[in-house]
Amino acid sequence: MNEEKYQERLKLIEDAVAFRPTSRVPVCPFISSVAQRLNGSSYRDLYYDHDRAGEALLKFYDKYQPDAYMFSGFISGKSNEIAESNMIDWPGRPGTSVSDYSSHQVIEHEYMLADEYPELLSDFTGFMLRKYIPRAFPGLAGLSGVHFRFATILNTGLFGRAYAEPALAAYEKLAEIGRLDREAQAKSAYYQSKLAEMGFPPFMTGAAEAPYDILGDYFRGTMGMFEDLIEREEDVERACWMFADHQIENLAYLKAPMPVKRVFFPLHKGMDGFINPDQYERLYLRPLMKVVDYLISVGATPILYTEGKYDTRLEILRDYLPKGKCIVHIESSDIVRAKQTVGTKACLTGNLPIYLLEFGKKQEVIDYCKFLIDTCAPGGGYIFDTDGSIENAKEENLEAMFDTVFTYGKY
Repeated sequence: MNEEKYQERLKLIEDAVAFRPTSRVPVCPFISSVAQRLNGSSYRDLYYDHDRAGEALLKFYDKYQPDAYMFSGFISGKSNEIAESNMIDWPGRPGTSVSDYSSHQVIEHEYMLADEYPELLSDFTGFMLRKYIPRAFPGLAGLSGVHFRFATILNTGLFGRAYAEPALAAYEKLAEIGRLDREAQAKSAYYQSKLAEMGFPPFMTGAAEAPYDILGDYFRGTMGMFEDLIEREEDVERACWMFADHQIENLAYLKAPMPVKRVFFPLHKGMDGFINPDQYERLYLRPLMKVVDYLISVGATPILYTEGKYDTRLEILRDYLPKGKCIVHIESSDIVRAKQTVGTKACLTGNLPIYLLEFGKKQEVIDYCKFLIDTCAPGGGYIFDTDGSIENAKEENLEAMFDTVFTYGKY
């Protein structure tokens, strides 16, 4: 293992987060499938040919030498086929229209009806088992009939009824899904270890979501949330605080010593226009900050990956964040204002338009990289990244991006 390079890169990023002086701007672009596309693989291989995708990933990092790897792991396409996952469509799924070179496509549904908030809040496990999973994964519809109603329990008869058909068929599928997912996790761990041996630390070691986004992304859908903000705001608030507690329980592993503790939060539905400022602060930000504060208390760094316009949120977010403890990604907001506001508290990243990498000229990429460095690097608290995940890019533009940051970004 290239321990010296690993520690050098790790320190560079940690110093940037904490606003300590660094020798140069760290560069950690959020890649999606560009590593595969440029090295004879595809996004489909992330689901169905993990070795081919993994080898392409190693070639990418060996060539471009960023300061951390952005690889959270492989997925089993076959396990999703068995479950009949209907929340996403993905490359390689039988009958899909998604290109092998495209990321998965989210298909939003209302997996929870508006009048089901009481059941969600009072019996979350039962709701997930009997309603949510059968709706989101029709291949596991047999779970909808699993009920434990206490009468007497002198022997295993009660359990036998819970494991009868059609539930038994669903359990058998779950066993196969578990086996396939473990295989994908093992491959993920193998290639993550190879990247570490090459001297690349992970940029993140966990993922979570804003509680409001959990409710909107997975349960009510965007349109359902718009209705609930008017008709069921109290239920929305209760659900958000419940999901905050769930997130904290899920992230308890970060109490243990780890070389890298960073948790990625893709912020989907908090952008300008999706929710009014009062609701943003009360329903979106405060439950999220409960999770953020917990992570900071155990020595972890939250990565708040804002998506869309956040111009009306910058001051609010600034006022809630402690200095030098978080990373905030900026997609399309005014980066100058971002540096003057939230950038005084949190390490900024993002904002290089990925369309420039795909369609722009080399000099345009160079000029924008220099603009970002000039704007964000002074005073520290800056890590170079694009405004979104890189799937398609001209190789010369990608090379220009890395070369510019490595040379122009030196102090």
